[in-house]
Amino acid sequence: MAFSSGAQGGPLRRRSARTQVGGTTRRWRLVIVDDHPIVRQGLAQLLNMEPDIEVCGEAGSGAAAFALLVKKRPDGLLLDLSLDDSNGLDLLMRIRARFSQLPVLVLSMHDEKFFAERVLRAGASGYIMKGADAAEIVRALRRVLAGQIYLSEQMSSRLLHRLLCMPKAQDSIAALSDRELTVFTMIGEGRRPREIAAALRLSGKTVESHRARIKEKLNLHSAGELMQAALHWVRESGGAVGGTRGQSSS
Repeated sequence: MAFSSGAQGGPLRRRSARTQVGGTTRRWRLVIVDDHPIVRQGLAQLLNMEPDIEVCGEAGSGAAAFALLVKKRPDGLLLDLSLDDSNGLDLLMRIRARFSQLPVLVLSMHDEKFFAERVLRAGASGYIMKGADAAEIVRALRRVLAGQIYLSEQMSSRLLHRLLCMPKAQDSIAALSDRELTVFTMIGEGRRPREIAAALRLSGKTVESHRARIKEKLNLHSAGELMQAALHWVRESGGAVGGTRGQSSS
């Protein structure tokens, strides 16, 4: 199911269809960002076989992705949510702030029911899981490059059901802010408050404030309950959304 996407201003122009240059069909130019070289190479090989898509660059980190986007000025970006040097949601928001017209399809191992809506709010044009087959990845890319929003049928139905049913209360995890979700995930990974503060470049007081708000939103009453809930979350969701080394605070 697709939803039309509103226009946004910015340095990169979105192309709703392949353009004609000198009487020949111009292929969409795509950058792939994933911290596993074998995944990047496999995706590039797959996509370069398509008549309307050309991979013009690959990057394995958030910093390299920014440099490549400035240099190549692609028509679209295929982005892994989990990178060693960047929190995926933070990176996505920075990309959207700098390249507001760039269509971004997030390709991730994380369950869409936990992260698809969050990446759309952060500025992505679509979300697809790495377990999808090759044909579906290509279809998702074409939809995003054409200026539409891509979600799986199951996720689209879930969001529409939520809108139609108008629930009185949000799902507890969905109620967490992106920063709170990052802190909650790191707690579930066994990180101590001091380690979380250092990794996210936050003060210890700010981390404790995040912990307090998480406990309030999830109706937890002790540090032990917080730890148990965070451990369960990490097991259920598959772990962190991106790396935490070298992140800036927000």
